[in-house]
Amino acid sequence: MKCKVHVYALSTCGWCHKTLKWFEDNNVACETVFVDKLEGEKREDIMREVRQYNPGMSFPTVVVDDGRVVVVGFKPEQLAKELLR
Repeated sequence: MKCKVHVYALSTCGWCHKTLKWFEDNNVACETVFVDKLEGEKREDIMREVRQYNPGMSFPTVVVDDGRVVVVGFKPEQLAKELLR
């Protein structure tokens, strides 16, 4: 199953790094945005985008297929269920 996956993360977040490692270990391609490394208008735009999927703005926020599935936090069982079919 081929999905479009975006991971919104913080570069200093241990849970974010565990999530990205899970993607790597399971050969799941994802586009990663480290929100804390962005500046100015780009950062504000991305923060608005994350808030649409996760109003609490916690990280990591994983968005599958433009919001078909949103996983907040490091939840390998839920990721596997959605992405490893």
